[in-house]
Amino acid sequence: MKKVSRYLRALLLAAVVLAIPAASFAGIFISVGIAPPPLPIYEQPLIPAAGYMWTPGYWAWGPGGYYWVPGTWVQPPAVGLLWTPGYWGWSGGVYAFNAGYWGPHIGFYGGVNYGYGYGGVGYEGGYWNHGVFAYNRSVNNISNVHITNVYNKTVINNVTVNRTSFNGGTGGVQARPTAQEQAALHENHVQPTAAQVQHINQAQNDPRLRASVNGGRPAIAATARPGDFKSAVPARQAGGNVDTAAYKAAADNGGKLPPNVKDPGGNTPANRPSNPTTASARPENRPASNGESARPASSYRPEPAAAKPAPAARPEAQPKSEMKAHPASEPRPEPKPQAAPKPQSHPQPQHSQPKNEGAPHENKPKR
Repeated sequence: MKKVSRYLRALLLAAVVLAIPAASFAGIFISVGIAPPPLPIYEQPLIPAAGYMWTPGYWAWGPGGYYWVPGTWVQPPAVGLLWTPGYWGWSGGVYAFNAGYWGPHIGFYGGVNYGYGYGGVGYEGGYWNHGVFAYNRSVNNISNVHITNVYNKTVINNVTVNRTSFNGGTGGVQARPTAQEQAALHENHVQPTAAQVQHINQAQNDPRLRASVNGGRPAIAATARPGDFKSAVPARQAGGNVDTAAYKAAADNGGKLPPNVKDPGGNTPANRPSNPTTASARPENRPASNGESARPASSYRPEPAAAKPAPAARPEAQPKSEMKAHPASEPRPEPKPQAAPKPQSHPQPQHSQPKNEGAPHENKPKR
């Protein structure tokens, strides 16, 4: 009977865990002491078929330091879901990564301009129209496939386009979540698909994609499908100067910069090990997003010291911990109007084969 009772309790616990929305597991799982390199410039590959959605490339952190996860076309896990890219944010002396996720609306991704519809706020590459995804031809490379649900909307950037890949700090993007992005935080989120996870793992295991090796110009900048590195599109150039020696030193030092190496982002990293779970690592200018299951399990290690009271000999450490316990408790949404497209305001999709335009025209952000 005891075995049966334990079995039933285990089943009940599993059912409770599965019932919790993915958004409940939102958090930061990686933090390091060196800024991610600037985003490389690359061309978007042709869409493999109708129904695929673009997910931009980004810099991730692994045992070998920063490595480039190529942008790729992905099939969404369900109709109606959109991809919110992950981003790096500076706060508390570290760069903390907020993983991307699928959801009914686009959330905050640091204001980072990833291009091809992801200009820093919302997504201008398309929208769901009665269960079918409609593509904006001005930012998507779809001339090779017959897609009936298309429209043309020029995307205009009202800010200076740069290649900065992180939010906050001295050299980062100075963006705050909008009211709509704050609302998206509380929606149910879906983890990256199995194909995306495989894509990330494959990138992590490829030494050519490490910033310390490629100097910010990866040979595989984008792919037509997840994990299809044979269809790779190389980066045309790096997004800025990349000190390969600094990135190698940080990788060899567990994510911390040696005392004699300056942070490329212009910030002063805290003199402590990277801690993926402390509240002080959460960039106070954004909500946390879902963790990405492709990360090494060893990167998520709760810090036992965070749960202990401060030693009596150093009472001054207690106020410091309390000050950073809730960094995102008072977000200040931007007063500007929302840039995310709304279905009722979108132009009607054109039910005809798109013209043979080749790659998207000059209004498309160059990556």
